[in-house]
Amino acid sequence: MAAPDTAGAPVERRHLRLSGATKLGVRIIVSAALLAVLVTKIPADDIQPKDTHFGTLAFLAAGLAFTFVGFVLSAWRWQRVFEVFDTHIPLRTLLAHYLAGQFVGNVLPSTIGGDVLRVSRAAKTTGTGDVAFASVIIERLSGFVALPLLTCIGFALEPSLFGLDHAWVALVIAGATVAALIVILAVAGSPRLAGRFAKRQNWMRFIGAVHVGVDRIRREPRQAVRVLVAALAYQASVLAAVYCAIHALGVSVPNGAVLAFLPAVAAAQALPISLSGLGIREGLLVLLLRPLDVPTGKAIGVGLLWYGMTLVVSLLGAPAFAVGQRHDHEHAPVDADDDVTPTEGSETARRAS
Repeated sequence: MAAPDTAGAPVERRHLRLSGATKLGVRIIVSAALLAVLVTKIPADDIQPKDTHFGTLAFLAAGLAFTFVGFVLSAWRWQRVFEVFDTHIPLRTLLAHYLAGQFVGNVLPSTIGGDVLRVSRAAKTTGTGDVAFASVIIERLSGFVALPLLTCIGFALEPSLFGLDHAWVALVIAGATVAALIVILAVAGSPRLAGRFAKRQNWMRFIGAVHVGVDRIRREPRQAVRVLVAALAYQASVLAAVYCAIHALGVSVPNGAVLAFLPAVAAAQALPISLSGLGIREGLLVLLLRPLDVPTGKAIGVGLLWYGMTLVVSLLGAPAFAVGQRHDHEHAPVDADDDVTPTEGSETARRAS
């Protein structure tokens, strides 16, 4: 009678893997369908600039440079969050972990995303998985503040945007992001909710670690300011990269519109229904930029070039991923799975911020 139970375990594990592969497949299908609907409605030559010259190449090079600077700034933001937990890690180490995570999340088709890898690598660096997990969650939550703030600044600098068709979409996305942040912080900062797990020794300690980090930031405003400044610097570098993509394609968009609309697009592409935001990002750009007389093909081209620059720079993480993977195989502890399991839900926040 014991035989069926023994045979059942491998079947269950295979079912879990199939479930993850199915989710990835659905995301790929949704992305392909959204892009197909958009791309098939425009002339093929409408995406490309009519003349390719030195200025176009210069904007592309600058966009790639800003994308890489953004990766460095994101690692710096992560370092600021670690300091909330009185943990100092060299920026070079965190940048290597971040690049490896970007390689996994953007280049390799994966059901778990780069944040899982980052938590696992940071856990080995710090010797504590709960702090590593909480650092990634809080780092991503900082984007929930920076993105809506930038959108509001954009509308404040360019009040005429309020009169454009579909401009309200950007405001709704910003408002929804803030609402989600309030709910998350209310749960994470509550001693009765997340705080009750702070002293647990099982996997619930990861939730408790997030509570500890949020509580420290609330009690020490200077820490919050440092994290927010780093988050704004990172998002500014992303906007600069997309600004370069816009000009590389010969598109004219007011600076206020770039500041107001692009953060909303960055927040919306985090929805876990497509692969790396493909389709969602391009569709929103078409919707928001069309009232500014930007052709559909150009708007889609901006989205694809935005993604393409991120993809190219993410390739720099291949060596860090390969070296770290080999090191993990040689020195991984027996309970390494404990350090990565709770982070599977952080894929959504990764793309948003």
